[in-house]
Amino acid sequence: METEWIEKLRSRAGSELLGDDAAVLGDTIITVDMLTEGIDFLLGQVDPEWIGRKALAVNLSDIAAMGGIPTFIVVAVALPKPAGIQLAEQLYNGMEPLIRKYSLTLAGGDTNTWNNGLVISITVLGRVTPQGVLRRNGGKAGDRVLVTGLLGGSILEHQFLFEPRIFEALYLNEHFDIHAAIDISDGFSLDLHRLSVESGLGATLYEKSVPISPAAVQLSRQTGQTPLEHALSDGEDFELLLAMPPGEAEKLLVLQPLRERFNVTLYPVAELTSELGLRFTDGTVFLPQGFEH
Repeated sequence: METEWIEKLRSRAGSELLGDDAAVLGDTIITVDMLTEGIDFLLGQVDPEWIGRKALAVNLSDIAAMGGIPTFIVVAVALPKPAGIQLAEQLYNGMEPLIRKYSLTLAGGDTNTWNNGLVISITVLGRVTPQGVLRRNGGKAGDRVLVTGLLGGSILEHQFLFEPRIFEALYLNEHFDIHAAIDISDGFSLDLHRLSVESGLGATLYEKSVPISPAAVQLSRQTGQTPLEHALSDGEDFELLLAMPPGEAEKLLVLQPLRERFNVTLYPVAELTSELGLRFTDGTVFLPQGFEH
């Protein structure tokens, strides 16, 4: 529903601000994400600190996808009435390490209680660097697409404990020619499709080069799906997809500058094409898969 609704809003409002991971207003970047109990987590089964951490981290991942520097956060929560302030404190305890790591300022928010499940919404503001923002629509035919980490199986903990690629994106945006970027929130193939569509292109997926996480292999033993299927569609990896000229991609794959600095390896996963749609290397067309809000 979310994708369809955004397209309707873009058509009706005529706004160029919609369609990226965050909106850019002058030198300010702004993004908001909301987590709801029963959809994004089950409060009785997950440490509340993990929930607080994830609520902030998903927004930071959006800022990373734009190549920006996060600065301020605004937090709104609807707490289930029996929980009270103890739950609020646990949520904040989960956010605090990220607040310190990225030098964020808590600028305000709102706290309410009600007779339903926990809802937490965080807005993050950031600033544009001198290198400018990264967008989804800058890809060019022939660009190679790299990813910043392993894919699939996030439900086995990664969805709560991932590290937003803020510093990695800032480094790459400053030192290399990046045409387009998106973070993987709803599924690798689905978000690759979104990037290619925004750029007016399609993509060929290097299925043999997709970096599959051990969690995806573990999960495949339970579900009957292949590890590759999990990597293509599980979502909530929160790695970055980065489109760039072939020569720049080859340089990055050889140098691997993120490995020593951040313990992050880059992998080649696709090539943008003038032919619309997603294809495997043998030309087989496949539909993007992932989580649709």
